[in-house]
Amino acid sequence: MISNLKSEDLQKAASDFHYLLNHEYPRKTILTLVGNRYGLTFDQRHLLHRGIFSEAAAKKRKRKKISLQRLRNEKLAIDGYNVLITVEAALSGRPLILSNDGFIRDISGLSGNFKKTDETDEAIRLILNLLKRAKPHHTLFLFDAPISRSGLLANEVREKLKNEHLSGNAMAVKVPEKVLIGFPGIVATSDTAIIDQSQEVFDLAGYIIKNRIRPGSLLTLKVTPI
Repeated sequence: MISNLKSEDLQKAASDFHYLLNHEYPRKTILTLVGNRYGLTFDQRHLLHRGIFSEAAAKKRKRKKISLQRLRNEKLAIDGYNVLITVEAALSGRPLILSNDGFIRDISGLSGNFKKTDETDEAIRLILNLLKRAKPHHTLFLFDAPISRSGLLANEVREKLKNEHLSGNAMAVKVPEKVLIGFPGIVATSDTAIIDQSQEVFDLAGYIIKNRIRPGSLLTLKVTPI
């Protein structure tokens, strides 16, 4: 799959997509236009969608992105499946993209069909180890209740927080975005809609991937800043 995502045409498409985004053309329309022009596959179009944003949007998100040290003694809300699936993707060797807004994203599209695997426990362990290092005042994990077995996963994370003597909670809620947007603290996610409506954001999965996993399948598409 990774080799199919890399091509000279894809890089040209990324440049055109970025150029048109910067000139405020509708995102969905130009994704179709550019994809058709270069004969991109569904996966390649998804890569553009997940990895390329207008320069204005990218710069705004980068300004919201905070360091690990900023978490200390702060309230932290974690977009559970968003973070967990991204870390799992790195552990499993699935392709990821370092987007031009500075956030690392999973491009497998598995969020709605999440099923616990051997990598899930390791991903949770890495996340909790980072929390022990960062020392936030309180951490809230939020999982999408409509996804199967979310309640059981929330219970498991809640027990692990307790066992690790970390102040926090884990919940399965119908629409996590309603809690994450406007959360009175720091939000951990790579979801663009949540980032755009938050004050401070920590790329928790990205930090773990860069500093603890170092995957060989981290893709980038080069675009020229304006």
